[in-house]
Amino acid sequence: MSHFTTIQTKIRDLTTLADACSELGVRLVTNTDCRGYAGITRKATNVIKLKGPYDIAVEASETNDGNFGLTTDWWDGHVAKEVGEEYGRLLQSYGVHKTMREARLRGLRTTRKVEADGSILLTLEGGKL
Repeated sequence: MSHFTTIQTKIRDLTTLADACSELGVRLVTNTDCRGYAGITRKATNVIKLKGPYDIAVEASETNDGNFGLTTDWWDGHVAKEVGEEYGRLLQSYGVHKTMREARLRGLRTTRKVEADGSILLTLEGGKL
């Protein structure tokens, strides 16, 4: 049996999340169904539409603290193939895009280098922190 599982994250910026999704070749859409195992769906305000049979619901936390939880059905590795185990690649991309966005707002230049192990090295230069 499969089921939807929610992981609370520190995602607060849906525009940046959309950028991260785009980098991974998926898209963030609003007010649609989130697909899960055996055709089960759930309505969500924001959904990351994946290429495989399942999606990721992006839902405001129950405490209304500005954070969002990511909810998906992990069965058979479909979601992990696209966004990494426990959303690893998605959250890494989100962190990179958020850092670059904030750096640009502060007048910093950014350079980005993907290391051999898949980690990302960001360099921030100039401006004032």
